[in-house]
Amino acid sequence: YNGYNINNYANPDVTWEVAEKTNIGLELGLFGDANLQVDFFKENRTNIYMVREYIPTTIGLTAAIASNIGRAESHGVDGSLDYKVSINKDLWITSRVNFTYATNRIIENGEPDYPYAYMSNIGQPMNQPRGLVAERLFIDELDVLNSPVQYNQMGSYMAGDIKYVDINEDGKIDDSDMIPIGYPTVPEIVYGFGASSGYKCIDFSFFFQGSARSSFFIDPSSISPFVNERNALQIIADNHWSDENPDPNAFWPRMSVNIVANNEKASTWWLRDGSFLRLKSVELGYTLPEKLLKKMKIEGARLYASGTNLLVFSKFKLWDPEMGGRGLGYPPQRIINLGLNFNF
Repeated sequence: YNGYNINNYANPDVTWEVAEKTNIGLELGLFGDANLQVDFFKENRTNIYMVREYIPTTIGLTAAIASNIGRAESHGVDGSLDYKVSINKDLWITSRVNFTYATNRIIENGEPDYPYAYMSNIGQPMNQPRGLVAERLFIDELDVLNSPVQYNQMGSYMAGDIKYVDINEDGKIDDSDMIPIGYPTVPEIVYGFGASSGYKCIDFSFFFQGSARSSFFIDPSSISPFVNERNALQIIADNHWSDENPDPNAFWPRMSVNIVANNEKASTWWLRDGSFLRLKSVELGYTLPEKLLKKMKIEGARLYASGTNLLVFSKFKLWDPEMGGRGLGYPPQRIINLGLNFNF
């Protein structure tokens, strides 16, 4: 007879997660034309409901045990500065700058006692990526034979595939060689700045937005050429390992019509800086003079040209950094408008 299976063990002691928050705010009016707002915040969360990963499978349970064992803390600062001034009856300027920095770290969780300190998530941000450290691409088959074995369960690998660093020096590459790499996948810094101004009938405005201290992995499975009859990106066609171009630092490993599991592990090979600064919006307008409008029996009219997502500045050049690792997804749209508004 088949035995029974428990999907979820009852726990009558489960309770609410608790958050203790502290906020210190400051608001200042400066010189009569500027307004500064700053908010410092800190949060301690306890009783976070988590799985007790340290319980061994040899105990014979058929489901994971979870309870209120987690602790985490976060802190940061959020601020903005507004400035408004009228220089004379014809010229005015308004501007705004905003900045947010927020970070967090895990204090307690249900992880087991790992054999190496770098395997622990305690003290790390909650969105901290982990991965292998990629050294280079294998030069030839002799290089493969003289290197630590890499993930037996991932299938074969050969010259032109990614070679990883044996962090714990145990003669093999596996999950115990994964370390924290890069910044968290959620930006720790978000900021923006912009201004609007007008001179007589002409007005102009712009706004930049950006983020910093974030990382993402290029997803090789979503851009692998030939797999599922997919075409090759230009960067892959121009810079990949081959017998004719055995470059150990080429962007793309050896070509294959099948997925190469060894090359799709999260690693520094695919890690990229997600920071960027974007010209989010810009607009130039011209309001027609009232004298001209009265003759046409129109209360108001304005001619304008505007744009959205016109420029982006980033260390990452392959595609829009806000798309993250999926380079063949649908990118943010660049929009240009020309218009004329009438009020009757």
